[in-house]
Amino acid sequence: MKSLYVRIVFTFVIVAMASGVLGLIVTSLYYQNKQQSGNEQTMLDIATNIQEQYEQNPEMDLNAYLTHIAALGFQIYRAGANGEGQAYGSPFKHGQLTEQQIQSVQNGIAYLGMEEQKNRLQLFSYFKNSVLNTAGLPVQTPNGVEAWFIRPDLQQQIGEVRVIAAILIGYTFLISLLFIVILSRLIVKPINQLTKATKQMVVGEFHASLQLSRKDEIGELARNFSVMTKAIKQLDQVRQDFVANVSHEFQTPLTSMQGLARAARDKETTEEQRENYLTIIEKESGRLSGLSKQLLKLAVLDKDHPPLHKTTYRLDEQIREVLIALEWQWTEKGLQLELELPDTVIVADQQLLYEVWLNLITNSIKFSNAGQVISIAITNTEEIVVEIRDMGIGIAEDELLFIFDRFYKANKARDHASTGSGLGLSIVQKLVSLHQGCITIQSQPGAGTTVQVTMPRLSS
Repeated sequence: MKSLYVRIVFTFVIVAMASGVLGLIVTSLYYQNKQQSGNEQTMLDIATNIQEQYEQNPEMDLNAYLTHIAALGFQIYRAGANGEGQAYGSPFKHGQLTEQQIQSVQNGIAYLGMEEQKNRLQLFSYFKNSVLNTAGLPVQTPNGVEAWFIRPDLQQQIGEVRVIAAILIGYTFLISLLFIVILSRLIVKPINQLTKATKQMVVGEFHASLQLSRKDEIGELARNFSVMTKAIKQLDQVRQDFVANVSHEFQTPLTSMQGLARAARDKETTEEQRENYLTIIEKESGRLSGLSKQLLKLAVLDKDHPPLHKTTYRLDEQIREVLIALEWQWTEKGLQLELELPDTVIVADQQLLYEVWLNLITNSIKFSNAGQVISIAITNTEEIVVEIRDMGIGIAEDELLFIFDRFYKANKARDHASTGSGLGLSIVQKLVSLHQGCITIQSQPGAGTTVQVTMPRLSS
């Protein structure tokens, strides 16, 4: 029973059968507690009326009278004074009265057979066609005291109703089963579509779409699946682009280094040219080494949030340390620094944030023209905001959307001015995000760039 469709149908059948049994038990308990005593009293009243009617008119033909009563919808068993018995109406199918029971009624004790026909489902005792399931009374006749046992002839009174009820219940079950068979297909169909789409995704086909307008949980699942498919497709595209970019970033310098190495080995190459070639090879190998380190760092950051080694330290002093480390770069360009660094205490991973400021300030220096100004300011309120502003070449508005993408390099001016890999800002964004902070960049071509890093004072 592996098919969900078969499981649903089978479950419905089990539920229907269990519901029928439980319903029968509940109905029987209701009958036992609410209606049984009333039915017994009704049967006794009917028997009393039949008894009184005859005793008030003893001249009536007894056989004709009882035959007439039986024709009105009753079953009667007459036990004569001499012990002989005779039935009127439909015959009793079950049971046999004992001599003690008959004698007890003849002695004036009323007999209530429904009380004696106890079983687990009291409701069935009402429908049982047994001479024991009767009401018995003594009747004075010219032949002596007789015992009459009377019950309604349910087959005659409600026989057609019982048949109609049985047909109704039976066909209701069959029609319900037919509907569940049909509707179960509608329930299982979108799941089959999801299964098919999943199999397509396994082999790398991400174009599968689910056209479902349902508003229920399955419809919500299908919509979420479609969103997941698009996300995986984008992720796969990013992966392919990443591999292509990495291959390009490595292939270009390697090809250059290979050519330069051949040229350096050429006997006709002068010592000065050879020295120049080796300098370029050393520079390119250093760039490849840096690229490898950045890729390794991104791989570590992409894992499930590496642990932060937080300490309490002075953020303003850390930024000054970065400026001292980069002093040769900004002094070589003749850049001016405008600093607004009030005493600021932060709880964070000191080593990781050092890389953030090192990367951002290095970019500002790299893309600033000689003699320009770089401003660095800390705003110390409920949150800590570090703003780094330069007056350099800037970034086009349409490129700001991709500035944090891996291997993305902005306009050609930046690309030619830089020997970077395009991974720095991706790493910065990851590091800031790990500290529950955010980074924003505003820029205009020719007007410079402003970077704002917002951090919580106490990173949790």
